[in-house]
Amino acid sequence: MAKIGILGAGTWGVALARMLTNCGNDVVVWSALPEEIDSLSSTRKHPNLKGMVIPDATRFTKALRDACTEKDILLFAVPSVFVRTTARSAAPYIPDGQIIVDVAKGIEPNTLMTMTQIIRDELDKAGGRENVKLVALSGPTHAEEVALDLPTTIVSACTDLQAAELVQDVFMNTCLRVYTNPDVEGVELCGAVKNIIALAAGISAGLGYGDNTKAALITRGMAEITRLGTAMGCHPHTFAGLAGIGDLIVTATSAHSRNNRCGYLIGRGKRPEEAVKEVGMVVEGINAIPATLALAERYGVDMPIACAVDAVINHGLDPGDAVRGLMTREKKSESDSFLWK
Repeated sequence: MAKIGILGAGTWGVALARMLTNCGNDVVVWSALPEEIDSLSSTRKHPNLKGMVIPDATRFTKALRDACTEKDILLFAVPSVFVRTTARSAAPYIPDGQIIVDVAKGIEPNTLMTMTQIIRDELDKAGGRENVKLVALSGPTHAEEVALDLPTTIVSACTDLQAAELVQDVFMNTCLRVYTNPDVEGVELCGAVKNIIALAAGISAGLGYGDNTKAALITRGMAEITRLGTAMGCHPHTFAGLAGIGDLIVTATSAHSRNNRCGYLIGRGKRPEEAVKEVGMVVEGINAIPATLALAERYGVDMPIACAVDAVINHGLDPGDAVRGLMTREKKSESDSFLWK
């Protein structure tokens, strides 16, 4: 049995809390919102996870110290925009040698850091945390399906293989199969940028385009992500794996996907801010756009789909015009444009 503290009581944090509790672990969940803790503790249900019941053994706390101290694994499950502030607040309670797992997906706009890099940065500022092990847990994993024990696969990424394997052992069960990968930056890059491509897929559906268009966006979107990742020194195989094409497929096609849903509403004529409000939860793809384009500029990588989504979301370009712009670009060779140009 492992002692696990979960920071964040959104759909993913609570779905994992349920699963880890049912596997015999000692789990406590913290949220920065006291009313959220009260509701989850009393009702044993999450409003956005239909059909799921939270086990009685899953504990909830309003005290950050209680969630962080004497834990085998500390899990960050807050939205990407809150990872830094949460890490800063939690740092005084995190001991050296702690294994920290992050499931948030994003890139910080001003620093261009991934989520584990942000946590490391805050722990470095606190001092005395040189041996903390940071693991990125990412892949095609909708919380709504994990909450119902539907078969799912995920990647435990860490440069320390022993830490990655420990997380693999704790999280793996008959419903969740966990693979390891040492390419942490590649895994995290995929988790952030695929949300932008999912927005594009949703916009295309909202415009009334079909499966051909969606397949094109997924395939060429993965080419863009791979170009950026390899330019940054990530391993090419990561992008063909679960954290890469696997996560992109599920995010760009599923009804559970906030990014896909948000894009669909924009394609149907909603303004981006109206679409986000109607989705009712964080749309990480919109948050990822500035950092992704900054990385593309830094590494000299062409990302036309990401740029088109930015033009629609942030600069008022008509979605139909964005599609026409992509379709009438200069002709290319697929092999040349995939990895090397």
